[in-house]
Amino acid sequence: MRRTGFKGVIIFLGLTLCYVLGEADLGLDTRKPKILDGKNVPNNPTRHAVKSIQSEDGDIIDCIDIYKQPSLDHPSLKNHIIQKSGSCPKGTIPVVRRTHNDDELLSNSRKKSPLTVHQRNHSKAILLTEGYNYAGVKADIKVWNPHVESDDEYSTSRISLRSGPWYDFESVEVGWAVNPGVYGDRQTRLFAYWTVDASKKTGCFDLTCPGFVQTSHEIALGAAIYPISVFRGLPYQITLFIFKDPNTNNLWVQYGERTNIGYWPPKLFTTLTYGAECAEWGGDVYSSKLEQVPHTETQMGNGNFPDYIDGNSGYMKRMRILDISLNLKFPEWVGTYADEYWCYQSQYVSDYVVDPEFYFGGPGRNEMCP
Repeated sequence: MRRTGFKGVIIFLGLTLCYVLGEADLGLDTRKPKILDGKNVPNNPTRHAVKSIQSEDGDIIDCIDIYKQPSLDHPSLKNHIIQKSGSCPKGTIPVVRRTHNDDELLSNSRKKSPLTVHQRNHSKAILLTEGYNYAGVKADIKVWNPHVESDDEYSTSRISLRSGPWYDFESVEVGWAVNPGVYGDRQTRLFAYWTVDASKKTGCFDLTCPGFVQTSHEIALGAAIYPISVFRGLPYQITLFIFKDPNTNNLWVQYGERTNIGYWPPKLFTTLTYGAECAEWGGDVYSSKLEQVPHTETQMGNGNFPDYIDGNSGYMKRMRILDISLNLKFPEWVGTYADEYWCYQSQYVSDYVVDPEFYFGGPGRNEMCP
């Protein structure tokens, strides 16, 4: 199968993340954002914004001093020196301001319901590799806007590094999410998440608690992704990479092959600092209505089961791990896994393609998943 090339561009202010297959023109968001005085914006947070930007999709993005970001309030990051590699001025970072019930959304974004023994609140359909020491994970992730049934549910497509037992693991992940409980809407948004105890007491999304240190002044975690893939239309995808810096042990998040968004400092972790035991690619649905009747109708991917013929489902391509010798390669061993096969499925494709591909997704409730 012939693989086509990619073109890409980043436009901040609404966070346009475009990767178009083939030679088609790039779909750029040409809408002009509004520049606001940070002192006069309604519901302005207590942090001091150097500049505030209002995009047409409803987001207000504050440009705050890079050394005043909330991540540096973590006790382990006291006196931390940042490793640095339309946008905010240099020396500031973009932070998406919640515009709907800020206090409640901020509280929700600082937690992620823990896995139970049977992972009853999470349903995954993933490709994973384990058994070695992994210093990074990477993929091209197709962008969709799945239906999320309730405000307390969410659907993500993400890559992840993980270490430790199922009941007390450390992990970092990055991808896109539809998460109304955190973001206050059902737009597809870029997210990052971390935990050091299987989400029991620690961890949060984006910059909503001390932990992740942002360095980019162009890309805002939590910002809306545009455009979105449409069946029989242009397929859009984002390229994301989590990798460990061998000199500092920082776990960096990179977008689009070249833009480092920021990093998790090693002092946040115990085992993950020295490498991950597992790398994952795929989807995750959170709901209290999993493994019961009626099942949630929250979709994974775009709501379709894996479709490697037309690509009309969630997919990951150009999947890579970074091994402990810093070789970026396809893993030597992979396996698929799905918590609820009749609701969400996973399919690994290695025959007839130059580079292995992974397809996943599902509708949730259906004839086989009542």
